[in-house]
Formats: sequence, structure tokens, C-alpha cells
Amino acid sequence: LGVPSVILFGLPDKKDEVATGAWHENGIVQQAARAIKSELPKLILMGDVCLCEYMSHGHCGIVKAAPQSLGAAVAAPPAGTTEYEIVNDASLELLARTSVSLAKAGIDIIAPSDMMDGRVGAIRKALDESGWLNTPILSYAAKFASGFYGPFREAADSAPQFGDRRSYQMDGANIREAMREIEEDIEEGADMIMVKPAMPYLDVIAAARERFELPLAAYQVSGEYAMIEAAARNGWIERERVMMESLLSIRRAGASIILTYYAKDASRLLA
Repeated sequence: LGVPSVILFGLPDKKDEVATGAWHENGIVQQAARAIKSELPKLILMGDVCLCEYMSHGHCGIVKAAPQSLGAAVAAPPAGTTEYEIVNDASLELLARTSVSLAKAGIDIIAPSDMMDGRVGAIRKALDESGWLNTPILSYAAKFASGFYGPFREAADSAPQFGDRRSYQMDGANIREAMREIEEDIEEGADMIMVKPAMPYLDVIAAARERFELPLAAYQVSGEYAMIEAAARNGWIERERVMMESLLSIRRAGASIILTYYAKDASRLLA
């Protein structure tokens, strides 16, 4: 089909409060990477680096109850409470450890999606110190707090058990903050940058393309895909036409890389 790369996400059998499944050498993504590379060594593998799928509470970092001072993680607060904190620096250690583990397993491109402050720099440092100097980082630099993630979170069983992710994902009303976040990630060592979701943020993609020279990716997320599929099944739109139009709009806005659930379908039409 000509699909040059795929991105791997993990859905572990067990979850805990330190995301063991994310960084363990026999984690589900590590196993998948080794198996895929043994059969398809030329396929480029991207590894999503986040902790939410592996955490019992569904957040993207270590959680502790507020207002205690930052330090070692404590038991996650009960469902329904908003009195919690994400322990940023301790989370960076797990993200860096996960990245090194993925690189060792055969992941070609590390793609941190957690939105913890300083994570690109921490991951770059850990990769370099472990000998993976040439492993590039595709940073989810502008990842917005969005309702379009719903279908994925249900499939991956990764929705937060309390609170939400707006304290560390980006405000959809603020494009200037998005540009600052992208710039900071580049300064920390990102080799590629991403905007997520794609369709509701085409203006952010266009602004990033005008301002930055690095390869620019955009993620057509599960909610975007689900809307097209649902409308097509009801006979309201022409599925293939709208699919290709949506991808064209992302490309026109400036994305040089598109992550999409339509990769196989689009490749067949373009062949």
C-alpha cells in the first residue's frame, strides 16, 4: 500500500500508579516493536510516549493529592474529586525511561504526547546518555484539550478516572501559547513537531508552518474519523470524497506528515 510508517500505542493487561507497562522491557509496545521489526525491518515505527494508558487513574503523569507539597507520589484521590496535582518532574523520569526502553526495542521515532513541561529535553538527554543519539523525537508540541479524543479514550480505556487533562493540555482558544510551546520543544531538542487534533486547528498548523522550519505533523484524531464514518453510514456524505477532502485540507494547511486512521484507505485511492 505504500504506507511508510505506523505509530504504536499500548493497552496493557494491568495498570498501576507508576505506569510499569510503559517502560518495562516486556511491555506490550516493546513486544510489538520487536515482532514487527523482525518481519518488516524497513517499516518506520513511531512509539507514542505517554503514561495515561498505563496508569490506573488515566492521567498522563504521576498524580498526588493536593495541596501537599510535591514529592513522592501518594495514592490517587477518589473519583469525583478535583483536589489533585500532576507531579511534573517525577513524571519526566518515567517518560524518559519509557523512551529509552522503546528505542532499545526497535522504535525508530519517539513521539511524546504527555504535555508535561520539559519532557522533550528530559527524553533527549536520556536517549543521548543511553547511546541513542540518532533517534529522533516527534513532539506533540501543540496538543489541545479536546473533545475529539473520545473514541480513542474509550478504545484504549485511558479516560481519566477523576478530573480532566486541561491542566496540562492546551487551551483551544490560545494560538499564541501553541507557538510558545512549539518553540520551547524545538529548543529542547525536538526534531519534528505535531499539532493535535488536526481539523479544528488548521489555523494552528498554518501558523506553525509559517513560523517553523522543522517537519510538521498533524494528527487526524479518532473523533474526526468517527464523524466522517458516522455521517457516511447514514448516507449524508460520500465517504471517500470527504475522507480525501479532509486529508487535503490538513496538507494544504502545511502539514508534511499526517497521522490518520485512513492511512490504508487513502493509500489505496492514491496508488
